[in-house]
Amino acid sequence: MSDQDRPGELAFTVTPTDHPTSAEDRAALLANPGFGKVFTDHMALATWSTDAGWHDAQVRAYGPLSLMPAAAVLHYAQEVFEGLKAYRHADGSIWSFRPEANAQRMQRSCRRLALPELPVDDFVGSLRALVEVDRAWVPESGGGETSLYLRPFMFASEAFLGVRPAAVVTYAVIASPAGAYFSGGLKPVTLWISQDYARAGAGGTGAAKCGGNYASSLAGQLEGIEHGCDQAVFLDSATHTYIEELGGMNLFFVTADGKLVTPELTGTILEGVTRSSILELAKELGLEPEERRIPIEEWKDGARSQQITEIFACGTAAVVTPVGELRWEGGSVDHRGDGPAIGEVTMAIRERLLDIQYGRAEDTHGWLTRLA
Repeated sequence: MSDQDRPGELAFTVTPTDHPTSAEDRAALLANPGFGKVFTDHMALATWSTDAGWHDAQVRAYGPLSLMPAAAVLHYAQEVFEGLKAYRHADGSIWSFRPEANAQRMQRSCRRLALPELPVDDFVGSLRALVEVDRAWVPESGGGETSLYLRPFMFASEAFLGVRPAAVVTYAVIASPAGAYFSGGLKPVTLWISQDYARAGAGGTGAAKCGGNYASSLAGQLEGIEHGCDQAVFLDSATHTYIEELGGMNLFFVTADGKLVTPELTGTILEGVTRSSILELAKELGLEPEERRIPIEEWKDGARSQQITEIFACGTAAVVTPVGELRWEGGSVDHRGDGPAIGEVTMAIRERLLDIQYGRAEDTHGWLTRLA
């Protein structure tokens, strides 16, 4: 039986922190947490080794990790991560959105990065163990788009400079309360076409959620910022003509004939959990989902002709983000024309997802998993 299919066996022991955040201080932090800046009192940890497999599962005080300077991750970037959220519902219960899908994607990432696979049950169990201890950090229901962002990650912790899969690996989960991703309200982003940089290439790690993919997107993002844009659009590395994704979000296009089109998975695009959820929701909203290769010229021409009526990006952190102007060296185009800043379909999909996640709509897909 492979690690992927093996039932979970880890039991997370809990050692409460000696210095818990006071209720008063926690309330002040939760009032304006921002994103990724504030962290809860605890973290979950587990270790894997070639001789003992997964073991030493624990929840303990959040704090520095001890690594030798020769730790393999520092030299060869053998690591993967995930991102998902915990939502408090109106009755006080705490839920996550499709954590099993995140667990399975982490397993696929681990296979690509030659890391051990954590069973799905143990992945979800680590989230439950941490959220149960730090449940007071999950923002109250009704406080806008607030949640507890969960960041599971795995890295090669063995102190060894040889180039081979690490014999010792660390898995961890940290948690960060998150306010609304758009503090000033939802507004369209302006995108820059990155012609000089590619996010990933054929046979590479593009489909894995690993830090190197995000690091490689930063130069393109900086290029976009220098041209007054918020993010960069990356094209395929072979021809630089087909749309792939942003640095950390998938793209969708709404067409005048009722289609919802997104770049197909080619092995160089991250298979987003939000992306796959939107493809399922599209049918319920009367749209025809379509996955295919999309030339960048189709975006430009479709925006000019109004064949493309709406564009949005999606991901766990921002959920659904409307896209406005597209810029490139020597030109720009904006599909909105004189229309609204944010389209009806974009908002309908965004609201449907949020309503399911926060328990305001029936979960007919079985996407929610209770954590506490």
